[in-house]
Amino acid sequence: MPLQLSHAANATNANAAHPSPARLALAVALALTAWPLQHAMAQEKTAPTQLETVTVTAERRVESIKDVPNSVSLISGETLDALNSSGQDVRFLSGRVPSLNIESSFGRAFPRFYIRGYGNTDFRLNASQPVSLVYDDVVQENAILKGFPVFDLDRIEVLRGPQGTLFGRNTPAGVVKFDSAKPTKRLEGYGSLSYGTFGTTNLEGAVNVPLGEGVAARFSLQDQRRDNWVKNTYAPGPTQNLEGYRDTAFRAQLLIEPSKDFSALLNLHGRDLAGSSRLFRANIIKPGSNDLVDGFDATKISIDGKNESKLKNTGANARLRWGFGELALYSITGYESLTTFNRGDIDGGYGAVFALPSGPGFLPFSSETADGIPKHQQLTQEFRLESSYAGPLNWQAGLYYFHEDFTMEAFSYDSLFAAGAQNGYNRSRQKNDAYGVFGALNYVVTPDFKLRGGLRFTQDKKTFNVEDYNSASFGTIPTLAGLAAAGPLSAKPSDSKVNWDVSGTYALNKDVNLYARAATGFRAASVQGAGAFNNQSVAAPENNLSVEAGVKADLFDRRARLSFSVFQYTVKDLQLTAVGGSSNSNILLNAKKAEGRGFELDLQALLTDNLMGSLGVGYNGTEIKDSGLAVGVCAACTVTNPKNAAGQALINGNSLPQAPKVTANATLKYTIPTVGGDWYVFTDWAYRSKVNYFLYESVEFTGKALLEGGLRVGRTWGNGKYETALFVRNITDKVQTVGGIDFNNLTGFVNDPRTYGLQFKANF
Repeated sequence: MPLQLSHAANATNANAAHPSPARLALAVALALTAWPLQHAMAQEKTAPTQLETVTVTAERRVESIKDVPNSVSLISGETLDALNSSGQDVRFLSGRVPSLNIESSFGRAFPRFYIRGYGNTDFRLNASQPVSLVYDDVVQENAILKGFPVFDLDRIEVLRGPQGTLFGRNTPAGVVKFDSAKPTKRLEGYGSLSYGTFGTTNLEGAVNVPLGEGVAARFSLQDQRRDNWVKNTYAPGPTQNLEGYRDTAFRAQLLIEPSKDFSALLNLHGRDLAGSSRLFRANIIKPGSNDLVDGFDATKISIDGKNESKLKNTGANARLRWGFGELALYSITGYESLTTFNRGDIDGGYGAVFALPSGPGFLPFSSETADGIPKHQQLTQEFRLESSYAGPLNWQAGLYYFHEDFTMEAFSYDSLFAAGAQNGYNRSRQKNDAYGVFGALNYVVTPDFKLRGGLRFTQDKKTFNVEDYNSASFGTIPTLAGLAAAGPLSAKPSDSKVNWDVSGTYALNKDVNLYARAATGFRAASVQGAGAFNNQSVAAPENNLSVEAGVKADLFDRRARLSFSVFQYTVKDLQLTAVGGSSNSNILLNAKKAEGRGFELDLQALLTDNLMGSLGVGYNGTEIKDSGLAVGVCAACTVTNPKNAAGQALINGNSLPQAPKVTANATLKYTIPTVGGDWYVFTDWAYRSKVNYFLYESVEFTGKALLEGGLRVGRTWGNGKYETALFVRNITDKVQTVGGIDFNNLTGFVNDPRTYGLQFKANF
């Protein structure tokens, strides 16, 4: 069966397509009820005259962002609150800092991250990514885990370039690091409720409770819901209403800190998602262009397959610290488990040319598939010892262990002749064990010149097996035995690597630092299991070398902060996934190498005492360099690459897929202080230039440049304790394709239209 087709996932959830007048009035009334409190509780606040000092943990120690010899961006505070107020998932971070892109063909369940154009488009449930996501110091390896909701956070750090010495898993492109708000010694908390278009509700809150001397707990919750707003116009279709969801997540933390020499932070968290993922829409791209067809309506679709998506995730971690004078020992233990099942109509329409009626447009064959993980567990353990000497030399060293074991299932269904009955099945299992030993040195050569360096040895072993296979659809390979006759069903790649980094920082003066860094990265071998359209494939490990240099400065008496970096990297044996094409294959490849170069600019400024702004720009030029590498192409599009004798596209010189050359982001907030509180207007914008959806270049599957902006108008009162705001997302209402499926016809999926709503937040 076609494993390539298992992008599936779309399900019914609720009924309304737009907020009812009664529900909207209720939300408005809730916000206005608290309005009179502004006069009773208001206190004037002093406008800031300097930017606050920003600290990060990019080097596993708390230090000023200016002193870190690495390209780092931070999202926190009111910017994070504004971006996260309208019920969006983790993809709202895409483009919000330079050189970061996030996309998904699964929607909320399976985000794919790219830094500096370097990522992985592979949608298989055992796909690895060169961008690592670390949540509360624990790596989230499986791509399903990377979609965990964003709520009650202290900060998000984006660390660009290889991070292979201090972080545990697959980090050649960089790390996106999430840090939850930790328990404190005060009784405090907050609650936030927003309501908007499509009946979207976003409920978020946290409460912090002191439990005695040195003990505190924090409980956090987020519940996001949206009504279905897309109607299936094909009446016999089993799923008539789509694009709704219910996504609930929680986090419970317990901090035990009896003395300065010991602390324990325990964390329990979970997620329960049911709803729609991407909707695949047949023939929505106008042939010979990348425009949507005339009359396209995002609120309608015509499909004959079933759509559903379910995901449950539970996890726990324990972060312990022991102090021994000038030394500190850390233990970080993490456990994650998930189950997921996603089913969808992959051909994006109904019927086929041989089973009329069919449409919309030309459908050569029908495809309805599902995939899932019925069993999964991930266990990680890290021990790290660090020094805090008064002298010029400090160090940290540690051991790391990673274990993952999970089963994947893939299904196919007969939408045409058997009312969606199952007609194919594949079950595979992957085990992965990795070990690491690492160390890093910091040395203060002079008060103005500091050096850092690190080493890490990694041993990575995988075991992959196809355990069961049958398919009534493909009589030539009906059973596991038949599949085995065509090629291997198992693989056991084992890789080891030593990675290093070295960097230096030179202080021109107290406000300006220069830095330079060189680092290597490593991603272990990957396995793609055998299926109906392709034999098993194994991609060898990839290795990269990156160099960068930059300047970080506080300007105009700390009314502005600037970070600028230039970089270049080379990835040898780059792992690529050739997806789809007229052969409907899904295979792993290694390109001889790929190169990337560019720059990042990060600027924050207090333009006046009441006007705060930020600007971020990233330029990423990427290029595949392998003169003989060729891949299958789409069946119904205009390919612009040269082809070999077999009709495959030669991709030498192409940019990496989903790698925009330019990303840009900007925010602007104007505050009007009054006696009763503050009025404000906040706007944010994110831009990315055009992208290739696949390894080859074609007119139709080139994503247009995308600009999305938001606007927020609100008021705070009660010395900042209360806030109410009106918000709009995708304010220009620009809808276009953001991905495609190329095996069948001009099938694509689109971004969300404009949404708007009202939010009320209270702190105590």
